[in-house]
Amino acid sequence: MGTLEGKVAVVSGSGRGIGREFALKLAAEGAHVVVNDLDKEPAEETVADIVAAGGRAVACAGSVTEEGFAERFVNTAIDSFGGLDIIVNNAGYTWDTVIQKMTDEQWDAILDVHLKAPFRILRAAQPFIKANPTSYHRKVVNVSSVSGVFGNPGQANYSSAKAGVIGLTKTLAKEWGRYKVNVNGVAFGFILTRMTEATAADEAFVEIEGRKLKVGVSPQIMEAVERTHPFGRPGTPGEAAGAVYMLCTPEADYVSGQVINVDGASR
Repeated sequence: MGTLEGKVAVVSGSGRGIGREFALKLAAEGAHVVVNDLDKEPAEETVADIVAAGGRAVACAGSVTEEGFAERFVNTAIDSFGGLDIIVNNAGYTWDTVIQKMTDEQWDAILDVHLKAPFRILRAAQPFIKANPTSYHRKVVNVSSVSGVFGNPGQANYSSAKAGVIGLTKTLAKEWGRYKVNVNGVAFGFILTRMTEATAADEAFVEIEGRKLKVGVSPQIMEAVERTHPFGRPGTPGEAAGAVYMLCTPEADYVSGQVINVDGASR
């Protein structure tokens, strides 16, 4: 019996990267998981891996910023598994530049995916949560960033969105305590993902909603991390998943309104 046996979880952006690790970890602990990705194939691959390991999962592909997605996401959990116990708002990406070069499109796109989408998903979940009280505590984990806590040059849009996630988390913790829901956040530091594994010199790109976006970290930043970080390295997706899982356990039933920096004490 896993710690989360029989619980129903939705994890946005869980077809790849750290989101995939969240889905795999929750499923390994017994949760039934709704896997989301912008693209159908990675979502279905993660579902297949969960099922092959003996778990239960279904895919709900599509952009979290689409009109009506939030309701479809929530209803997929309810229709497929009969409930909704854990919400992990993870989907997102970066589109960086300094503020004088940042367009309204860049600003709006990042605020939409990182802040408006979690807001919509939580709003869509509220009627079901209110109408279906439980004897146990439900969990919400919102993914923020140390950029939202401390700021980061070139990320006015991303830092603002992630700071907003912190405000959303603290407010929902106060609103939803009456429903026996714990609402917490994780603020990740440097975690190795497809966005950060490449170096800036590699000319690596990802395509997101028709936009070709450059990814990668400069060798100088990676060198600085290895030289100055207390652990001498970035975090792994598995370590990021461990923090999310921890906040979903019954042991965290009296932890709410908190945002944990998951950065290996780098700040």
